[in-house]
Amino acid sequence: MRTIDLGRFVDAAARARRSQPEGRVRQALGQLVEVEGIDAPIGSELEIVGEGAVRLEVLGFRGEILVAAPLGRTSGIAKHARVRLSTRAASIATGDALLGRVIDAFGRPLDGGPPPACDGSAAIHAPPPRAFERRPIDELFDTGVRAIDALMPFGRGQRVGLFAGAGVGKTTLLGMMCRSADVDVVVVGLIGERGRELGDFVRHALGPEGLARSVVVAATSDLPPLVRVRGALVATAIAESFRRKGKNVLLVMDSVTRFAMALREATLAAGEPPLTKGYTPSVFAALPALLERAGRGGPGEGAITALYTVLVEGDDMTEPVADAAKGILDGHVVLTRALADRGLFPAIDVLRSISRVAPEVAPPEQMRIVGRLRDLMAADEDARDLVRVGAYVSGSDPRVDAARVVAPLIEGLVRQSHREAVTREAALAELGAIAERLP
Repeated sequence: MRTIDLGRFVDAAARARRSQPEGRVRQALGQLVEVEGIDAPIGSELEIVGEGAVRLEVLGFRGEILVAAPLGRTSGIAKHARVRLSTRAASIATGDALLGRVIDAFGRPLDGGPPPACDGSAAIHAPPPRAFERRPIDELFDTGVRAIDALMPFGRGQRVGLFAGAGVGKTTLLGMMCRSADVDVVVVGLIGERGRELGDFVRHALGPEGLARSVVVAATSDLPPLVRVRGALVATAIAESFRRKGKNVLLVMDSVTRFAMALREATLAAGEPPLTKGYTPSVFAALPALLERAGRGGPGEGAITALYTVLVEGDDMTEPVADAAKGILDGHVVLTRALADRGLFPAIDVLRSISRVAPEVAPPEQMRIVGRLRDLMAADEDARDLVRVGAYVSGSDPRVDAARVVAPLIEGLVRQSHREAVTREAALAELGAIAERLP
């Protein structure tokens, strides 16, 4: 009896081109595309077949209709155009080849250079590290910013919010930390920024020395909302890939508010009901899913110390995104317009800023001095109106008298040129000098 070699048939079947299920564009309106005739889970990607193919992300369902949003321009989408489920996973190429480069939300170069020759990839939708797999934050993180290192020390792997309105020096402070922080890699996500600000940040805030160890992911304000959302996810995924290699990473995202606004645009268009100020439930579910991905990894991994900027209109810290972010993050630094108007930069409001891990990472003596200074600063703020109108009499309150002595010294401690890098030792030496003046 003749023996049949089934192996070659198996190999031929494996190499055979498989037919992919196809659907059709039913309707396109604004930032939504409805697709019929195909099944796909929420979060998956579709491709409109044809020249200049457009990628879509599935947001939800309406009966048998898929509701998707474009990951690119909608011009050229035709009614009844063929749609396929994308064979590419939602991932981004990663590796050391990204250092010194500026890329978009799909990993394409924006700096005029060739595509990065990456040797790995990372899923852009990834779960945060499990709670008990995270190593504790027990190591100081040097930022190079005197006021932070002396008065609100950060820990390596901490997640901090930078709360600021427009024009108070937020970008300048970010650049200072990107250039001076004690890390191996800096990943910058510029989400929803104006196109002009991208070049300004790279040239001036980062500079050549900062860019050399950085990866910049840009999703500017003119792009569709889901592309801006993807930019934040891609920046986080790249930071996670370096953390898995044992690197200490600084993740800077400017801004988490524009990430939330972009997600609000997409979900409102999909028909999701708003909760407060137009923000939908999906926004408040996405914020912790994004912010919790930073931090320290498991054994053998590095840490992602994250700095997320939060825009506050009129210095309103109860704005929905700001309020939600404060409840998730491990601390916040507040920049105020009143200090910026006085020419004090960085315009850090020390009393309204806090590092929640400071007691675990900073020496007890430093925390004792900081506690005493904060008490005197609070006394000075309480008596400020009396002093201004000349109603305060020296000697009537020892706390206020001591506060008036150290207030100019604290202001000098906070004031720092944007090109000045200060070591932690120098910051603590100045803090000690102020402590010696205390009564």
